[in-house]
Amino acid sequence: MAEMEVVRVRDRKALRRFLAWPYWLYRNDPYWVAPLWIAQKQLLDTRRHPFYAHAEMECFLALEGGRIVGRIAAILDRSFNDFQHEQAGFFGFFESVRDAGVAGALLAAARDWLLERGARVIRGPMNPSSNYECGLLVDGFDSSPCVMMPYNPRYYAELIEQAGLRKAKDLYAYDLTDPGVAVEKVERIADRALQANRFRIRPIRLEAFESDLEIVWQIYNSAWSHNWGFSPMSRDEISFMAREMKPILVPDLVLIGEVEGRPVGFALALPDINEALKRAKGHLFPLGLLKILYYKQFIRRFRVLTLGVREEFRTAGVAAGLYATLIRRGRQLGYNRCEVSWVLDDNVLMQRSAEALGARRYKTYRVYEWN
Repeated sequence: MAEMEVVRVRDRKALRRFLAWPYWLYRNDPYWVAPLWIAQKQLLDTRRHPFYAHAEMECFLALEGGRIVGRIAAILDRSFNDFQHEQAGFFGFFESVRDAGVAGALLAAARDWLLERGARVIRGPMNPSSNYECGLLVDGFDSSPCVMMPYNPRYYAELIEQAGLRKAKDLYAYDLTDPGVAVEKVERIADRALQANRFRIRPIRLEAFESDLEIVWQIYNSAWSHNWGFSPMSRDEISFMAREMKPILVPDLVLIGEVEGRPVGFALALPDINEALKRAKGHLFPLGLLKILYYKQFIRRFRVLTLGVREEFRTAGVAAGLYATLIRRGRQLGYNRCEVSWVLDDNVLMQRSAEALGARRYKTYRVYEWN
């Protein structure tokens, strides 16, 4: 048997192999949704992607006789550490065959690289931070992931725990199969908030996209600032992400809440483009783009990615108003399912809010930690 070795990704050829390997690994998995190759290539481009203006990353491949058997990235996010006053490092983009030796060697390589740069605690998976895909799927393997949510084999948790990592936090995904259930109650709360606080909700304006994006950015970095694992997004970063989302963005599912004309909250939901992406198998050409455009019209699920309210307005019914409006408009647009994700395992208020709408927890993602 050939000896296994872990090597750093040093050139374009190796990076291409790093990118390509999941497409081979998951080739027979009915639930995996192949991400667009071009999007993954951009996300790992440390010279051009705005995330790396405040972060650095080192990628590793596990090889056995020249054949790839695993991959991982070590990530140091200076913006996170400055904001959270931590010395943390992260691992992400983890994939492995079912072999504890391979997984352990990959995780050790990422750990050693981060420790050399001063990290005292290591968490993951983050791909590459909590503002992107994060967490390891540990429950809910019987369906494909929603847009911008990760997926992995069931055995990954076993490999990571065997390497000595332990749970840091669980992230929950809720499924609302019938958006009509219990919405009337939330709408009554929302309507009272609208009247009592002179609160109004409007969709994002495509004709004033940049100015509304500025509002969303400011509220996001303010409203989420006390959340576990939060890493502030730079203006360039959120602009880059917005450009990626814009082709699938539905204005009635991106809402800004205002009190007396002052923006105080926002909600972002996206159609589950994964339902169409699955047909393209990661590539736009020669037929992938046509398949995406065709199957896009049949999407019937959307995901609530984030909902943020400035701290001083969190008891004013603003969040209820945004949720109720999202669901109402989603139903009007023909969607019959909604995923609310992710919700922290200690965010009891958000969990109860989702359950009050009739949603059920159907997937759990876990962030692991070494310290």
